[in-house]
Amino acid sequence: MSTWANDSGHEWRWSTPAWLAAGTRKGRRIAPGLALAVAVAVVATALGRLVPVIGGPVFAIVLGAAAGVLIKPGDRLVPGIDVAAKPVLQLSIVVLGTGLSLQQVVSVGAGSLPVMIGTLAVALGGGWLLGRALGVGGGTRILISVGTGICGASAIAATTAVIDAKRHEIAYAMGTIFVFNVVAVLTFPMLGHLMGMSDQAFGLWAGTAVNDTSSVVASAVSYGGDASSYAIVVKLTRTLWLVPIVLALAFWTARRSANAEPGERSLRDVPWRRVVPLFLIGFLAAATLDTLGVIPDGWHPALSLIGTFLITVALAGVGLTLRPAEIRGAGTRPLLLGGLLWVAVAGASLGLQALTGTL
Repeated sequence: MSTWANDSGHEWRWSTPAWLAAGTRKGRRIAPGLALAVAVAVVATALGRLVPVIGGPVFAIVLGAAAGVLIKPGDRLVPGIDVAAKPVLQLSIVVLGTGLSLQQVVSVGAGSLPVMIGTLAVALGGGWLLGRALGVGGGTRILISVGTGICGASAIAATTAVIDAKRHEIAYAMGTIFVFNVVAVLTFPMLGHLMGMSDQAFGLWAGTAVNDTSSVVASAVSYGGDASSYAIVVKLTRTLWLVPIVLALAFWTARRSANAEPGERSLRDVPWRRVVPLFLIGFLAAATLDTLGVIPDGWHPALSLIGTFLITVALAGVGLTLRPAEIRGAGTRPLLLGGLLWVAVAGASLGLQALTGTL
């Protein structure tokens, strides 16, 4: 309660509303850790611009992990770091939705959809089966599968939010995606020229077989011609599959956590917020607004930068809470899974292009 007096000596008293006081206390609790995550993200973004083939998000998790080892975040920093690792991550997914127009799905043409759907099936189904055969943990194989099949770091970020992945699982998935992004950028243009692929054929191949958008663009630009414009459209359309796949994973996670026996619970028994996370509703709403033209074209570059930076902040938060011992304990099997899956998806894309006459 605050007290003050006017010139006549009359006292005035004003009580701070409970919600404002609680919000202020929470803000003070999260500010130090969140500021640290933002600082790491700023440095990571700068490094990502110097080395775009790696990108800011990957630098963020590496720098965050290094800072976490040196600083060893305690009670003062952990609340803010946790906010960076989850709520900020969810917000980033909503912002990235503003760069996706639903009309882009139609623009790629019927010829690209069989290849896209086929490679997604190979990535998700193959990732699950190969992961089980290799003894890779469930969370890790899901993250590697969606990262390979959909959109790399963004897919991993969205999936992490609904399956409650462990820190070392996120780190291994991100590391695996990074390794094969670099391999793709270095090898895809050369292989495309050796096979004599047209610009459109290479754009379709890169758009369906390379993980992160930045690496898709890098490999397609290196190839030359109109490959980059086609690859970007394919990649953005592929990214839209993030919504139904993450919704399915959210429902699966909710059902598992309910510990229900078959036949004892129905779909109505699962809380809708667990099946349809609010950030995914926001993602769809943002994409719909973009489709309707509500979001001015001039805003897209800034929104894209904001979304990418928020993901970088989130991954810095993940890195800050990461412990090297957790990564070492996971072994080399996740990397082997990522390599086999990457080769399988790249090969499946070429095979499907040959079958559909788009090679």
